[in-house]
Amino acid sequence: MSSTAVRPPSSGRLLRHDPLVRRLALMGLVTNLGNGLFVTVSVLFLTRSVGLTPGRIALGLTAAGVCGVFAGLPVGRLADRIGSKRLLLVVGPLEALTVLGYAFVHSFAAFVALACVATVLERGAAAVRSALIARVLPAGNQVHSRALLRSVSNAGLVVGSGGAALALQADSYAGYVAVMVLDAVSFLGATALLAGLPAVGPADRQGVGAEGGKEGRGVALRDRRYMLVAALHAVLELQLAVLTVGIPLWIVLGTDAPPAVVAAVSVVNCLLVVVFQVRASRGVVDVPTAARACLRGALLLTGGCLLYATAHWGPAAVATVAVLVGALVHSLGELLTSAGGWTLSLDLADPRSHGEYQGVFMSGQAAAHVIGPLVIGLTVVDHGALGWAVLGALFAVAGAALPAAVAGAARPAGTRALPG
Repeated sequence: MSSTAVRPPSSGRLLRHDPLVRRLALMGLVTNLGNGLFVTVSVLFLTRSVGLTPGRIALGLTAAGVCGVFAGLPVGRLADRIGSKRLLLVVGPLEALTVLGYAFVHSFAAFVALACVATVLERGAAAVRSALIARVLPAGNQVHSRALLRSVSNAGLVVGSGGAALALQADSYAGYVAVMVLDAVSFLGATALLAGLPAVGPADRQGVGAEGGKEGRGVALRDRRYMLVAALHAVLELQLAVLTVGIPLWIVLGTDAPPAVVAAVSVVNCLLVVVFQVRASRGVVDVPTAARACLRGALLLTGGCLLYATAHWGPAAVATVAVLVGALVHSLGELLTSAGGWTLSLDLADPRSHGEYQGVFMSGQAAAHVIGPLVIGLTVVDHGALGWAVLGALFAVAGAALPAAVAGAARPAGTRALPG
């Protein structure tokens, strides 16, 4: 392997000259336009039109999240057996049906059942899409392309969330159902685009054969290094709960900053991901650089937590600045941990079982998303500024452990060559 890293092509060049990346980007844009629409109105729909209490909604979503934790591995294994593309061609229409199903929910039990099915499909599809991208994109552009796809997807979420304002303003059952229909159409549109991707390649066929044999089953769960890396990166994924739960609660309960700052934090985070995710991925070319990127990102997350904590002692203007600067530092950390995580999840995996390995990695992320609100409650809500310090220390320890965890990592036989 050369000591000089290959400079990845620019985002514009990738989109202009690589039809595969262009199609994948369009798929992500279409899907997340619909997701942005639905996620923005879903809670209000469930309370206003279905009549569920916020407590029951939270309980149902928690149950669904737990189901999602256990979805990645079996769905990933299934993808290894029958092919990622073939499985996604089935999952996409099923996701469309589940989102339409919310229009017919009239009880708590029906909501919980549908939310569990929807979350299993969502988390499973995420693992399968990751495995698909690993198999159809060239190794040299893998991380850069994923960064570009994330930027485009986030742009879709932003636009979709903005479009949902019309349904929120109408606040009617018909308006909410219209959003569900549009979300379902987005799933079907992404599935149609998926159908135009290349046929199953040799690596995918190899994966099917390997998974079909007894020696291939459960290989990811027996890979102790991979399990450790997935667990450490899952700790870094707690940063999502900081943004979605910790900051809103902290602003209201622990600072004098106006509640509108919550929306500003969301805008800062989304814009930074759209604009800088590709740039943040440029130095990540192999396992060691990925682990170091995660370490730098973890330290930035720690810095963000400490800045959030300082907002407790200042007046409204000072608290607002502290939270916004903290969100900026936090978001930069998120960019680095995401870029590093993609490479670690791919380059430490056996390519014959990409679906299973990605399922394990995605399950770790899903678990972090489920327990994240509890962690925020035990730290920030219960202990204020001290809780922020503890949370920051947790990020720092997990980030510092990653380079040690991957030290001397050997690529499995048959894995893709690393760029550089």
